[in-house]
Amino acid sequence: MHSGVLMMDKPHGMTSHDVVAAVRRCLGMRAVGHTGTLDPEASGLLLLCLGRGTKFARFFEALEKTYWAVMRLGVCTDTQDATGSVTRQCDVVTVEKTQVETVLAQFRGTIQQVPPMYSAVKHRGQRLYHLARQGQIVPRDPREVFIRRLELLHVEGPWVTLSVTCSKGTYIRTLCEDIGLALGYGAHLQHLQRCRIGPFSLRHACTLERLQQQAVDGALEALLPLSEALDFLPPLPVTTQQYWELRTGQGKMLPAQLADTAPQLLAASSYRLCTPSNTTVAVMHRQPSTPERWKVYQLETEG
Repeated sequence: MHSGVLMMDKPHGMTSHDVVAAVRRCLGMRAVGHTGTLDPEASGLLLLCLGRGTKFARFFEALEKTYWAVMRLGVCTDTQDATGSVTRQCDVVTVEKTQVETVLAQFRGTIQQVPPMYSAVKHRGQRLYHLARQGQIVPRDPREVFIRRLELLHVEGPWVTLSVTCSKGTYIRTLCEDIGLALGYGAHLQHLQRCRIGPFSLRHACTLERLQQQAVDGALEALLPLSEALDFLPPLPVTTQQYWELRTGQGKMLPAQLADTAPQLLAASSYRLCTPSNTTVAVMHRQPSTPERWKVYQLETEG
């Protein structure tokens, strides 16, 4: 069974679950899962975990994302993108780059963002988009997100093109509408492409057509081994003895062995445990409910 991480280039019009289903059919396996959805009308990078790699999906979900977004000023919709019904419309006079730059400065760093009604966020056990389709609008608490980079690429008439690097959970649709409202016009998201997830780039992503050909040829060149895909985690070297304990099922003892390690040396929530040759053999993850406890996730080993 294949195990590892696939960088897929999701096309417009497919849901993330559609891509997962297509990969399952293509490879003839069930153990396929994504690490964060893209809206159906968005395109770009989608990370999929295969086989035993699915249990490592959580470590990719928290990575920051980079998007290329085109917004249209002067038109707001109920979905905050081009698929929705118009809720507000006005003429747009000439917009100067300096005006946009001044407003963008307000949205860099840590900001509060209200989740859109057309989203998978739950309200009293129901998805917001289910309620929205029934014509309901319910109060939503704002959420804290982080916009590390917000760059203006182009302005022409009502069209504004942005590059956004942000934390998990950021709604680019909502960001575009809020920027438009701050400019006095309102706006909606017209086009969205995800260009990067952490260190993973769309440039190296595989289309479904290419994956199908690789499956026929019997060589999945697009599949990254977990030991390589997890390189973004901070390394924590293990001794030869600890490595063999991991291989023989005694890896649960490792966190106890590290109990005397200085706290500042274990400040991250996750570490990749690696051999002296820098080969990742496991991931050690801090338990959210009890931060002083760790859980070890072992990678497949050969031999």
